[in-house]
Amino acid sequence: ISRQNLTVIIVSFMSEKVIHNCINSIPEDIKIIIIDNSNNRSFKSEIEKKYNNVRCILSKNNIGMGAGNNYGLSKIDTDYGFVLNPDVILRDNAIDEIIIASKKVDTFSIISPIMEEKDYPNYKLRMKKNLKKIKDEPFKVDSVDGFAMLLNISRLNKLENFSSKKYFDENIFLYLENDDLCKRVSDCDENIYVVPKSKIKHLGAKAVD
Repeated sequence: ISRQNLTVIIVSFMSEKVIHNCINSIPEDIKIIIIDNSNNRSFKSEIEKKYNNVRCILSKNNIGMGAGNNYGLSKIDTDYGFVLNPDVILRDNAIDEIIIASKKVDTFSIISPIMEEKDYPNYKLRMKKNLKKIKDEPFKVDSVDGFAMLLNISRLNKLENFSSKKYFDENIFLYLENDDLCKRVSDCDENIYVVPKSKIKHLGAKAVD
C-alpha cells in the first residue's frame, strides 16, 4: 500500500454536518471519491470546490451502502480502496500506520484501523485471543465493521468469488453488508487484519443529518 496507490471511498446521504471532519482527517495527497446518495448538486459543487483531492459522484437514487461502495470502487484506478463512513475521523498517522502494517503481515484481502474507544471494538473474533500479548502488532480477525475497512482490490479481483467485481452484496441495502463481505473473504481462506496503531473515532449513527 502507498498513498499514491490508495483511494478513499465515502458513501454519503445528507451527511453535510459530519463529512468535512472526515475529509479533513485524510491526507491531502490521497484521492477521495464520494458517492452521494441524496443527489445533492449543491453539495457536489461545494465539496469539489473546497477540496482538490475529492471527486463527488451523484447517484440518481439512494442505492444504499453496499451498492454505493461498489459504485465508488468501480471508479478507482488504484489497487487499494479504503471504505469510510462520513462520520469517521482518522487520527494522526492512521493511514501511514496501515501502510507500515501491510508490509509486516502476510497476504491480506482486508485490513482495518481500530476504534480508539476500547469498549466498542470494530472487529469480531470467534476464538478469543490474548490480545495483550499482541499489543501494537497487527492481528487477524474474523470480520471488521464496515465504517472503516481497506480492501485489497487487486487481490480480491483474482478470487473467483469476486470475479464480478461486486464486493458488497447489493441485495443488502444497509447494515451487515460488511459481515457478508468478510464471511465471503474468509470462505476463500483470505486474511483480515486489524492494525492497533492505526486509530479512528467513529461518531456512530451521525452519518445522516
